[in-house]
Amino acid sequence: MRQPNPPALDELELVHQRWERRQSDVKGGIHVRDSFRCSRLGKRASFWRKTGSTFSHDPLDPQEEHGLIVVTTLQRDHRANRLLAALEPADFAMLEPHLEIVALPKGAVLYEAGEPIQHTYFPHDAIVSLVEGMEDGRVAEVALFGREGMFGLLSAFISGEALGRYVVLVSGAASRIPVERMHRLLVLRSRLRRMVAAFNEAVLAQVFQAVACNALHPVEARCCRWLLNTRDRMDHDTLPLTHERLAEMLGVQRSTVSTVLRALQTSGLIAQRRGGIVVTNRAGLEQGTCECYRKVRLRVEKVLPGPHPRFERTKPS
Repeated sequence: MRQPNPPALDELELVHQRWERRQSDVKGGIHVRDSFRCSRLGKRASFWRKTGSTFSHDPLDPQEEHGLIVVTTLQRDHRANRLLAALEPADFAMLEPHLEIVALPKGAVLYEAGEPIQHTYFPHDAIVSLVEGMEDGRVAEVALFGREGMFGLLSAFISGEALGRYVVLVSGAASRIPVERMHRLLVLRSRLRRMVAAFNEAVLAQVFQAVACNALHPVEARCCRWLLNTRDRMDHDTLPLTHERLAEMLGVQRSTVSTVLRALQTSGLIAQRRGGIVVTNRAGLEQGTCECYRKVRLRVEKVLPGPHPRFERTKPS
């Protein structure tokens, strides 16, 4: 049987390469917005394992949920997530046995609004957006999650249901833990509880700031803020973003985003490439963004010690 070509992914050592396609909906499946609806994966799923610069076909029997691949053999450090890395050793030791690593493919919807929250996720290099959808199909971003923190716990404290749609914007890996186990550990570990509470406060601050920003600041400044937020979570300058996806996240027309990005490119702040945007002048983007970027960054830095991407702490002119 002819094998598919290996994917061109730099940072995932194990990625899902063959989906079982069906025409009908399958309960518990995930949605890949720009391609097809996927069924849950069974034992016949196949994977590619990256070894050096080559790929070898390796049939595995992974666990799975929501169509995501749980890769028990993936050689990754859970502390690639900055919140996990910031925990006291004793707190991390309590969490580690219950953490598992999953591969999050771009476009996967982890939860729809109202679905029960089953896991708390700690992204490594994946970026996940929480969006609110309208009846006419339009969406607006509420919060953005990356390696600086976690998601899937705040709403689980009360209703246990997702507040909105959690969709993967940038593919990558994440650690996750069953939310019931996380709740039990929070009861037992006071320092862990304080860290999680502080991060949840930072998330709420991000949401409040986004509401004010969307209402008061021009789309040019909001676009700069969104590019910087994504750049911080990826820690490299090439952002795999399309005009269409950026327009969705900003809640504007695609033509508006195209105009803004063209102006930023003319100013030498970014370069547009096929399938992505390259940040060429980070300092210039910081001058073009609004105060919201600086305020949210400072809030996160208070919660998480350690290195952060450099930025100007003075108020932009």
